[in-house]
Amino acid sequence: MNVLKLGIPKGSLQDTTIELFRKAGWKISVSDRSYFPSIDDLGIRCSLVRAQEMARYVEDGTLDAGITGIDWIRENNSQVEVICNLVYSKASFRPTRWVLVVPEDSPVRAPEDLHGKRIATELVNFTKRYFAERQVAVDVEFSWGATEAKAADGLVDAIVEVTETGSTIRANRLRIVCELFESNPQLIANQAVAEIEWKRDKIEQISLLLQGALAAENKVGIKLNVRKAELEGVIGMIPSLTAPTVSPLYPTGQLQGVEWYAVESVIAEPTVRELIPRLIKAGAVGIIEYPLNKIV
Repeated sequence: MNVLKLGIPKGSLQDTTIELFRKAGWKISVSDRSYFPSIDDLGIRCSLVRAQEMARYVEDGTLDAGITGIDWIRENNSQVEVICNLVYSKASFRPTRWVLVVPEDSPVRAPEDLHGKRIATELVNFTKRYFAERQVAVDVEFSWGATEAKAADGLVDAIVEVTETGSTIRANRLRIVCELFESNPQLIANQAVAEIEWKRDKIEQISLLLQGALAAENKVGIKLNVRKAELEGVIGMIPSLTAPTVSPLYPTGQLQGVEWYAVESVIAEPTVRELIPRLIKAGAVGIIEYPLNKIV
């Protein structure tokens, strides 16, 4: 049987990625003693791989495909095929940012002000290229962790670090000089995959369903019944991806001599608490809210 070798990012993205696969239709189970999670699909073999290394293993064909951030593709300058963009992070469904950071009281206001200074980061190769392109001579050193503390303690003049909200940066009395780029996970594949039909088809299936799961995030389905007289008013209140689905109630659309219709739509979850009371006042009854796994 053909089996696709798929890399799952180990570390901060691991739990969010496994949950995303669950919503997409795959159950992945991780054991503390194994780097090879089980998956309920005989056509996939999973490996846990650090996101920092994923692109290299996909590039050389050790893995057929994997999920890693734009940041580590750029850091390794890896030649891989980007199948799709997956906007999520360890704590939210939005991109992370790589930023240039200095202590609050630093005189540095722009990257050029760091000429001759020392910078700590995990993103060494990218940072060197960034400053070289601007002809700013800096000393870039690899950080093994606790990068913010190095800037706060004066061990380095600046850091290049990833952030979602900036709260850790502010907590360490640091200041963002500028944003270097946004990063989010990508489904990537070895460049030779396109030539192998079954691998291409399997990766396209994974891409379609993962994007569908992300599209459904923070959205719910809503169903309700409404009399014909109030139908237009209710429809006008309901947001939708395209337009609400409207159908007459079975078998004749009539109940006690009045025509009734069923209305169904997909809406943003935060709007539900405001929308339902308004729908009831407009004549809607039998309102049902239900969760979504995918929108394809």
